[in-house]
Amino acid sequence: MKKVVDGEQGGISKSADWRGGGGFRFYKLGVPVFDDAGHIREGIKFEHLAAHVWFAETGAARSTRAPKQPFLGEHHGVGYYLLFNGILGDESKTGGNVLTKRVLKGLQTFEGPKVIYGESCDLPKERLEELQITFKQTPYDIKAR
Repeated sequence: MKKVVDGEQGGISKSADWRGGGGFRFYKLGVPVFDDAGHIREGIKFEHLAAHVWFAETGAARSTRAPKQPFLGEHHGVGYYLLFNGILGDESKTGGNVLTKRVLKGLQTFEGPKVIYGESCDLPKERLEELQITFKQTPYDIKAR
C-alpha cells in the first residue's frame, strides 16, 4: 500500500496511470465488545468497555491501559463515568454497577455536566438534573458502531 501511495508504477497503478498521492492509516482493533446479537460480550473486561464507551461518546481513542477507575475523563467540558464489572468493588449493591447516593459520593468529583453509564439508577430525575448528570443504562445506551 505504501508503494502505491508513493507512486509505484506496477500492476494496476501502471494501467490506471496512477501517479501516487493520498495516504492511509493503520489501526489496531481491540477485542469485540458486542456479540453477534448486539449484546455486550460475556466476559468483557472493564478496560475494553471503557475504551469503547469513551470512543462512542468522544470520537477519541482511550488506551486499555488507562487507569481502571469509574471516571473515564473529561472531554469538551463533560465528565464521563462507567460503572461496570464491579469497578467499585463491594462498596455498593451489585458491585457498584448501580448509581446510588453512596456510589455517587464515592465517585471522583467533576464540576460540570456528567454522563454516567451504569446498570440502573436509584436517584430521582430531579436530583440527576440538579447535579447535571445524564444517566445512560448499560447495555442499552451503549452504541455499537
